[in-house]
Amino acid sequence: MAITAQMVKELREKTGAGMMDCKKALQETDGDMEKAIDFLREKGIAKAAKKGDRIAAEGLTAIKVEGNAAVILEVNSETDFVAKNEGFQVLVKELAEHLLTKKPATVEEAYGQEMANGATVETHINTAIAKIGEKLTLRRFEIKTKNDSDAFGAYLHMGGRISVLTVLEGTTDEDAAKDVSMHIAALNPKYVSRDQVSQEEVERERQVLTQQALNEGKPENIVAKMVEGRISKYFEDVCVNDQAFVKNPDQKVGKFIESKGGKIREFVRFEVGEGLEKREDNFAEEVMSQVKK
Repeated sequence: MAITAQMVKELREKTGAGMMDCKKALQETDGDMEKAIDFLREKGIAKAAKKGDRIAAEGLTAIKVEGNAAVILEVNSETDFVAKNEGFQVLVKELAEHLLTKKPATVEEAYGQEMANGATVETHINTAIAKIGEKLTLRRFEIKTKNDSDAFGAYLHMGGRISVLTVLEGTTDEDAAKDVSMHIAALNPKYVSRDQVSQEEVERERQVLTQQALNEGKPENIVAKMVEGRISKYFEDVCVNDQAFVKNPDQKVGKFIESKGGKIREFVRFEVGEGLEKREDNFAEEVMSQVKK
């Protein structure tokens, strides 16, 4: 029988399984909804879907470099314990390899792509969920490319809690690129250089700093000069080129790279769980809920 989009939608709502998995289940069971649900349960996929409302804010970031292409990614789990699981770490490596090979534009596109083992990325992750027993998600990734005359700097901090991928132009010095990535991991700048900071952001900062100076009782005739000095300090906080290099505080990062004959083209910094709601475990409540059962 023909499998309609409405049938797929209904099965997805009942099981929480992925679209591709629901379609396959319906095809395998000739459109029988109950048999399709059992099919998904047998595969461990419906079980995985029930974990869909849990918070996955732990996990790992990782980087894979192959020639002139590199990928940085974040894969989330519910607990730090699972992030140390060998099976989870293998999953992260497999996803990195896939992303670098197929180069999808979005996470959604990646989920629908077929991996080397014939399963879609979504199915492959769901299989891992069934084995590991926690919600796992490919949260984000970025793919970067370079020329032969450039360098990648790949740095992992604390085994993948933070990853930084930097691209240097005009130099092939990978050690220098890695040093810059290490610096970025530590100081967390937002931009490479001042020209990347929008005029709106600078103006907003200038207004805040002006009001601060006036509130401090500073005379209006010196406020403007003070604010420009503080704006310069603001650029040092947010622009990596303007920051004092962690390995040599007497030198700015931008000058360090210039001394190597290059410049920083771009960087990506991923920190596990940043911006996500963290699950707060309450041990007392957990114990009481067990007692009441």
